[in-house]
Amino acid sequence: MSLTPEPAVVRHPYRWVVLALAWAAFTMTAVDRSTWGPASVAVGEHLGVSLAGLGAFATGYYVGYVVSNAAGGVLTDWLGPRVVVGCSLFLAGGFMILFGETDSVATGLAFQAGVGVFAGCDYSAGVKLISQWFPPRDRGFAMGVFMTATSLGTVIANAVVPSLIAGSGWRASYHVFGAASMAVAVLCLVLLRNSGGAHVAGAPREVPDLRPLARNRDLWLLGLAGFGALWGTYGFITWSNALMIKGGHLTPVQAGAVVAIFGVTAVAAKPFMGVVSDLFGGRRKVPAVVVLAAFVGTLLVFGTRDSLSGFLWVAPFLGVAAYVYSPLMIALIPELAGVRLAGSAAGATNAFWQLGSMVVPVVLGAVFQATHSFFWAFATLAAGPLLGMILMLGVREHRAGDRVPAVTAVAG
Repeated sequence: MSLTPEPAVVRHPYRWVVLALAWAAFTMTAVDRSTWGPASVAVGEHLGVSLAGLGAFATGYYVGYVVSNAAGGVLTDWLGPRVVVGCSLFLAGGFMILFGETDSVATGLAFQAGVGVFAGCDYSAGVKLISQWFPPRDRGFAMGVFMTATSLGTVIANAVVPSLIAGSGWRASYHVFGAASMAVAVLCLVLLRNSGGAHVAGAPREVPDLRPLARNRDLWLLGLAGFGALWGTYGFITWSNALMIKGGHLTPVQAGAVVAIFGVTAVAAKPFMGVVSDLFGGRRKVPAVVVLAAFVGTLLVFGTRDSLSGFLWVAPFLGVAAYVYSPLMIALIPELAGVRLAGSAAGATNAFWQLGSMVVPVVLGAVFQATHSFFWAFATLAAGPLLGMILMLGVREHRAGDRVPAVTAVAG
């Protein structure tokens, strides 16, 4: 091993094309993931699955997603983000189409896991691309734009899927979004470039040395904090439609409108929060702690509502709190790990984060089944960001992370 400084990242006009393509790919996987929420009741009725059993499908997706996040980050640093994001998104779209053809619980679970396996790679590839093409002083905004994909995916799915189900059945939504994912994947393969300011021309592709990440205390804390944060966010995305329909007595279209508003507010709030953190010297930790505290409060308030108007009033505030911590926490990753290992670090931390997404659907289904309480379901969700807030307090925010020494990759 040898110690070398991280290469400087320079501004280049093509960085905006890179950001747009990375964002488009991440948006499609977010739409694919969010399709399950508004489609779950219809799919469950078609396959004869109970309300509590619907959580198994979401968990099946997240099992694959967690595995691919851990592996996808390493592949990104090894093979380059262009190949990883293009190929993985294309295959995720294919499994979406296959799920739209399923008539059994077993194959449905397998296809959902297949979507998750290939949908989990584009996140770390996107973080790597942004780390390569955007200098540290601009990354808050870039990560904010990139992370609008998760909330925009929720908006698109909840705005489109209920109408597609009403007009053409639940299968149509999986066919449409699967085909769209494959189209975006082809664009990424054709137009993306890996090289940026943080690239050494002619450097060989080598398996990255992950030992520095394993010893990084702050990355461990960040990963565990994200577990709690995403417990709340994706627990809400997965279950809020069904809970509002079964526990709040809303129609599917009304529940979809509430969740769409929840997502819309975050689309504008994420880049705004990133810009604010850039303007204040790139500070990410304290704003993230404040946002997670607000997330706990808004989840508890949402759990006390019992009417459409009540849900609509709280939804925009909950949407901001449930999403704007993400660009702050993600912008910390290249600062803590360095650009060379940004893909692996992003994949590893997001694997921890997504464990919350994997576990919460089953836990929340069991809680609601046992208590029949709308409030206790949301109190269960609020426990996640509370844990995340406490853990974030222990993260030591490194300054100018790209200029600290980093261990170079070694042949595997």
